[in-house]
Amino acid sequence: MIAYEDLKVCNMVKNHKLGLSISDAAWSMFTNRVSYFAKVRGVHVREVSPHFTSQDCSKCGTRVKKSLSTRTHKCPSCGLIEHRDLNAARNILAKGLGLKNTAGRAGISTLGEIDPLACSEQSVQIKVNR
Repeated sequence: MIAYEDLKVCNMVKNHKLGLSISDAAWSMFTNRVSYFAKVRGVHVREVSPHFTSQDCSKCGTRVKKSLSTRTHKCPSCGLIEHRDLNAARNILAKGLGLKNTAGRAGISTLGEIDPLACSEQSVQIKVNR
């Protein structure tokens, strides 16, 4: 399964500071190719809402506001400290797997055992303790 943020690129390029970088990244072309090759190989693809993926703590769900320049996620509630992008990747994966619809909802499993960066040509089995 592949999960990625359903980014609204046309809205993002309106930001004059980030617009050129976003256009250069060719996000739309990337997502089209991912979807195509996933379909060819029988892999499920899910677009997830990008709201608060880098601000919500992937361990406890606490929302930790931070600027774009802040690269480390530090949760005051549970003490989790990790790279902002890794925290966001865990949240995107959880949303893609349907484990988190909203941050901090009671009964949601933590994602401590999920390694979103693990990959294999065949398939990756993801184990989550509930």
